[in-house]
Amino acid sequence: VEIRAIAREAGNRTKMAVWSEDENIDPIGACVGPRGQRVNAIVEELRGEKIDIIPYSEQPEEFVAAALAPARVLSVELTGERACRVLVEPDQLSLAIGREGQNARLTARLTGFKIDIKSETQAIESGE
Repeated sequence: VEIRAIAREAGNRTKMAVWSEDENIDPIGACVGPRGQRVNAIVEELRGEKIDIIPYSEQPEEFVAAALAPARVLSVELTGERACRVLVEPDQLSLAIGREGQNARLTARLTGFKIDIKSETQAIESGE
């Protein structure tokens, strides 16, 4: 299991992308451990900091969509060199952005992409 990317806001939240060369090994499960033992030990050491463990993907669209978890992403469209537009359902917009923009900020640092998050309604209204 390899940690391919990590983004952290100390004391609040960490996003970590993991990958395994062996398709028989679940990289997320290996990091979480039995009944969450491995990740819980780290969370305790970091005094309750939340850790999101996501699957790494070579496909930028898949990687960005997974990194925006827990929000459900409708689509990811590459708009330029390391930039993308993400569409989410209107009720998922605040979750995708996160408190004070934290989820979007961590996702951008984790993936290396500039991310424009819009709800489906906003995209229709602006003609995109």
